[in-house]
Formats: sequence, C-alpha cells, structure tokens
Amino acid sequence: MPAFFLRRLTGRTRTRRANRQLGAFLAFVAGAINAGGFLAIKQYTSHMTGIVSSVADSLVLGNALVVFAGLGALFSFLMGAATTAILINWAR
Repeated sequence: MPAFFLRRLTGRTRTRRANRQLGAFLAFVAGAINAGGFLAIKQYTSHMTGIVSSVADSLVLGNALVVFAGLGALFSFLMGAATTAILINWAR
C-alpha cells in the first residue's frame, strides 16, 4: 500500500470515504485474525469480533451459557466504550 493511502486513513482529519475505508480495512483484518486463529487453534482469537463469532457458533450449537456470557461481554464492552467517549468529550 502506498504511504499516501495509509496517511489519508490515519491522519488527524479524514473524509467520510476515508472513514469507511478504514472501517472496512479494520474489519477485514479482524476477520482474517479470527479465521487464522480458528484454523490454527480452533478458537476465535480477535477481541470483540471473536466474541460475536463465538456467540453465533454457540447459538447454533445450543450452548446457552456461552451465548449469555458472550452477550454479557459484548454489552460490557459497549457500555465501557460509551462511558469512555462521554468522559473524554466532557473533559475536553
């Protein structure tokens, strides 16, 4: 990838298009890490995408305990991210 493309995605100011491209790129990387980890050790290895993938697998397999634990972890992550965003914006 050219350095200009990466600078456009990670610079202080980004366009909506750059934000979409960055999101797609990060989602691709997370999916690739999940797939590689699953093939290597039979476990999803990426953080939130791994938990969501594990919840989906457990839902299909009927393992309700893992589904509820995964949903609890996802909810906790979202609440923590929201609280952090509110505190950072308040501190500014």
